[in-house]
Amino acid sequence: MSTGKVVLGLLAGIAAGAALGILFAPNKGSKTRKKIARKGEDLTDNLKQEFEEMATHLSDKYEQVIEDTDKLITKTMAKYDKSVKDV
Repeated sequence: MSTGKVVLGLLAGIAAGAALGILFAPNKGSKTRKKIARKGEDLTDNLKQEFEEMATHLSDKYEQVIEDTDKLITKTMAKYDKSVKDV
């Protein structure tokens, strides 16, 4: 989770810096609004991509935990069955 927070903080900092840079630039209001909208779209796209990567990573981890749990249960049941037969 730490990496996700760092990436989110970095993206927020970049967005804030870009917005401030655009707001203080000597452009017409319409151009400034267009630039802000474009930067917002870029930020949204970046956040979506990061979220999708994180969701994929979490899904992979979840699948691995399920697989490991199934293996552990199978192994435990085999040991239990062996112990019952030995007794």
